[in-house]
Parts: sequence; structure tokens; C-alpha cells
Amino acid sequence: MSAPIGGRSRGFDRRSFLRYTLMAGGAAGALGVAGTLSACSSGDSGSSGASSTNPKVQLSWQKNIEFAGEYWALDKGYYEAAGVGTPELITGGGAGTGVETGLTSNKVWIGMTAPQLTAPVVLQGAGLKTVAATFQKNPFCIMSLASNPIDSPEDMKGKKIGVQASNENVFKALLTANGMTESDVEKITVQYDPTPLTTGQVDGWVAYVTNEPIELKDKGIDNTNFLFADFDLPLVAETLVVRQETIDNERDKLKAFLKADIQGWYDAVADPAGSARLAVTTYGKDLGLNEANQTEQAIAQNTLVVSGDTKANGLLTMTDELIASNIEALAKAGYTIKPEQLFDMSLIKEVYEENPDLKK
Repeated sequence: MSAPIGGRSRGFDRRSFLRYTLMAGGAAGALGVAGTLSACSSGDSGSSGASSTNPKVQLSWQKNIEFAGEYWALDKGYYEAAGVGTPELITGGGAGTGVETGLTSNKVWIGMTAPQLTAPVVLQGAGLKTVAATFQKNPFCIMSLASNPIDSPEDMKGKKIGVQASNENVFKALLTANGMTESDVEKITVQYDPTPLTTGQVDGWVAYVTNEPIELKDKGIDNTNFLFADFDLPLVAETLVVRQETIDNERDKLKAFLKADIQGWYDAVADPAGSARLAVTTYGKDLGLNEANQTEQAIAQNTLVVSGDTKANGLLTMTDELIASNIEALAKAGYTIKPEQLFDMSLIKEVYEENPDLKK
């Protein structure tokens, strides 16, 4: 594979370990859950991940701008003020760092993931619940060149679309949700470097709206995109997931964590440049991140964090309608699950009720 555009493989390589991939064998593979479920029992909450003074927080990826809210909460001491100590942020994106594995094996206290990764594990019997959603929209998009724009699924008909092997199911779900099949497009299996798009080998590219489009723009390549979430596949992302036993036994601590996290994300939304500085100079200082690029990505991801619903109800919340939409989207991907099996928004509702000044 050729070097990624811009020479920074970290951005494009994340596609090879996507946190939000609807894998065909997700339920079966689900990060080895079959072996860990029996090892994890409700009486095992004494492990370091479950109840240590400084709770272990499993991130879905490396410490880039994606976790700006957590950086602010740490930097401003919100977690400590809330009484949950100083959470340990554990880098994801490598073998054995899957959120669901960490939770079911009781190695972490809370994790950041996505419904299409949690649902198959829950369907296998894991007692996990989603208690908040940072990204109200999943960042998956179809990227195309501005000179040959693809602005909707309908526009993809008859076009060559570059789809990575790991993203075939989420792409198929997009087609299904819009009354299309793979015969409507010419699907080209690609790797993770979008050079084939820039050279005209394909017309569209499965990408992350907060990543590749910005990378190409920074190299002077005009492009456009549409979000899967805007076309009948409204999955959320960067969801906060815990074990059911944590809700049952440590409800107050979990609510305190959520309060601090919410405070951090309000700061992140208000100051994208400051978020980038924290990512580049402190939390992701070993990654060689570019501050200007991270600022652009912070601005882009804020459009996924803030929505009409969060303006009304507060950041990280999910309405019943959004939950229902996610359940429908999961069904299109082959995961039939009930809302109460996967989501519990009662804690974050209580946090806002008990802290009316929290919402800004």
C-alpha cells in the first residue's frame, strides 16, 4: 500500500481498526466475548477496572482530538471535584484494546464505543448498557471530489465506490436503508489510503467526516461528502458503556463521572483550538499530531456532538426517538435488539435534573 496522503499514516490507518465497523461476523467475533462472559461475574467488581479510586476508561482509539471532552475534564479537575478521582485514559486501537472485551473481562470501568459493536455482545449475553452518547451522529460518510460530487446515496448509482473490506457491512447497511443493493453501484475493494479517489480510479470513498476530507483539503484537494447518518442510518458514536453491575452498585459514582464528562465536553465545544492544544501538547503528545489539523477536526466533530436535541436536553443525551432510530438502524445491519437491552438514559437524565445549571 502506498503511503497515505500527507505522509501521516495515523489518520488513515485508523480505518484498519475502526471502532464503528458493522462487521459481518461481529456477533461471533465480538472481541472474544464468549470466553470472557463466563469469567466476569457480578461479584467480580473488586478488580482494578471496576472500583479503583482512579477508574480505568477504555478509549476507542489513540489519544487524538476525539476525546477532547475527557481532556478538558481532566485538565480542569472536574472528575476530582465530582469525587471520582483522576480517571486513567487507556489508549485503544490495538490488539486486546476493544472496549467490550475490557468491560466483559472487568479490566475497565467504562468504555467509549458504538452501538453496532456493543449490540452483538449484548445479544450474546453480556450485561452491558449504553449510558450516554458523545457523537449524536456517526462520522461515516461518502467522500468525493468537488469536481465530481456525490451528494446522496442516489448519486452513487452507476458510480465506482471505494469500500474497505472492514466497512463492507456498514456500506451495505447504507444501501439497504436507502432501497438500494450492491448491484446499483460498482463497489471497488480498497485499502485505507484514498489516493485512488484523487487519481480518478473511483468516484466515491467510504471515509470518516472528521478525518480524510480534512486531510485532503489540507493538501489542496477540494472534496465533498454526505453523512450516512443523514440518509436513514442514524447511528450514534463514542457511546459511554458500562456493566449493568456498575449501574446497580455504583450509580452515584457513575453519575458523578457523567457530570464531569459533560462539563468537559461543553468546554471542548466552546474552544476547539484549546482542545487541539490539549491533544497535541499533553494527552497525545507522543503521536506527532498537527495542531492546526487537530483544530479543524475538533470543529468538524463538534457538529456531531451538538444537535438540536442536545441544545434542548444537554450534551451526551439521547432522546427516545434517537434511540428508536438506532434500534432500527441496527436491525438493518442484522442485529435485532430491544432498546432496554442496550440503552439506559436514566442516569444522565438524573444528572441534568440534579444539576440544572450544567446545560449551557
